Amino acid sequence: MDDHFIEMRSLIKVYPPDTLALDRVDLDIREGEIHSVIGENGAGKSTLMKVLYGMIPTSSGEISFRGRRVRYASPREAVAAGIGMVHQEFMLVPSYTIYENVILGAEPVGRLGALRNAEARRRVRSLIDRYGLNLNIDDRVRDTSVGAQQKVEILKLLYRDVDVLIMDEPTAVLTPQETGELFRRLRDLNAAGKTIIFISHKLDEVLELSDTITVMRRGRRVTTTENRGLGKADLARAMVGRDVVFSVEKPPARCGDVVFEARGLSYVDAGGRQRLDKVSLAVRRGEIVGIAGVEGNGQFELVQLVTGLAPVQSGQVKICGRDVARASVIERRKLMCYVPQDRKASGSAQKMSLTDNSIMTHHRLNQQLESGWRALLSPGKSRRFAQNLVDTFGVLAPSVDAPISSLSGGNQQKVVVGREFLFGADFVLLDQPTRGVDVGSVEFIQREIIRKRGSVGGSAGEGAGVPSAGCLLISADLDELFSLADRILVMHRGRIVADLAPPDTTREEVGEYMLGVREPQTIAPTGAGSGACAGAGACAGAGEGAPAR
Repeated sequence: MDDHFIEMRSLIKVYPPDTLALDRVDLDIREGEIHSVIGENGAGKSTLMKVLYGMIPTSSGEISFRGRRVRYASPREAVAAGIGMVHQEFMLVPSYTIYENVILGAEPVGRLGALRNAEARRRVRSLIDRYGLNLNIDDRVRDTSVGAQQKVEILKLLYRDVDVLIMDEPTAVLTPQETGELFRRLRDLNAAGKTIIFISHKLDEVLELSDTITVMRRGRRVTTTENRGLGKADLARAMVGRDVVFSVEKPPARCGDVVFEARGLSYVDAGGRQRLDKVSLAVRRGEIVGIAGVEGNGQFELVQLVTGLAPVQSGQVKICGRDVARASVIERRKLMCYVPQDRKASGSAQKMSLTDNSIMTHHRLNQQLESGWRALLSPGKSRRFAQNLVDTFGVLAPSVDAPISSLSGGNQQKVVVGREFLFGADFVLLDQPTRGVDVGSVEFIQREIIRKRGSVGGSAGEGAGVPSAGCLLISADLDELFSLADRILVMHRGRIVADLAPPDTTREEVGEYMLGVREPQTIAPTGAGSGACAGAGACAGAGEGAPAR
């Protein structure tokens, strides 16, 4: 191995006006190794790789590749030099074939600009065979699985003959089976001489795959170490500067009345594709119902229909017994808390203050924020509300007047979760609540979800009297679902194909249902699942300002 393959020296990156993303980072990556870069959200790991890849310029510092000082002005220059990057969000044209996506932008041409199609097709097929990618080059990308699309992204880089592959959160949307296949593929590429740089939040995967691990914190490199005798606790401690608990404790589910119910939901998109097919499910007070599935199998559309962002074409949606299929978004928000999957695009206004973001929706529903004269919003009460949220949910922020964009990803998510949980509604819709969040924030948010779920009908010492809600949790992270959910529903091609109890199933079984390789179960028409549930009680509306703690 070449110890001077990639060298980074004193890299500094400042985002105007004064955000220090990289603070004098030194890093060496040896040729032919699998080198993982980990850290909390906002620690600088993705910024560091984007500097290497030519996506963003560095403010100062030096990079050397193969002993030569380099400064790539674009990803095209980096790829030409032999460094490629597979992003978490795939950069493919869905209507093109796999072959067309692979050669796009690098089409081989002969004299007079004629495309040398036969030669290119032979080369693409040869790469597929050589690396065992098992792809049909004439398939349309839109008709392939997420795992196959990731292989297409890797194939694009192999076609361009790169020697370094940067993988940014590559397993975020994969099933356990697809993750295992990806790791086998990466090891094969590594054995063939490729250098792999692996960015991930999943510490188990980092420990399984890596030769060397670099930990970053607050824009600095904390340590680089060989992967020998390390455990998750060691990595987490280096990432966040304290011990982290990886499994949350929760009391047994003691279910109450049904707080959410969907019956026979079907939805056809504008292109005529069936996105939901007679979906029925129910959530009771005091339970967390998880939904697993490869992204693109109806979870997004289900959330859109529940929140009112898409019309209910057929079927029923009930929250706390009220049919809301024709209700407005704000009428539904009186009855539910909602944490969207994209905290930047859907969960916040990035340029606005932490106070403004804290009171969103509360400003329409919470009379305690009003001044009392003409029902105007009180600036003082709004700031006190925001400060209470910051204190209650452990948000690290310079002040409630700072723009939310100045906070780390984990702290932004705490603001979103805190804002929603302070509604006190009995139904909670959680869409990827910890996606892209560091392990320390994941621990905190998951504990808050368990606290929100509470326990109904328990005796003393078992959560009796603790206010509780019913939670519908959509997550691409099976570890999260197994840790939090009382039931796991699996979606495949717009249908619920399995209703499983986490103690009685495995990640592999859930993955098989997600991929459609197991026959669907017969699901009860109500979608209510099974188990002993007790208690009744009425649902409360949101907007009372009562802390959910």
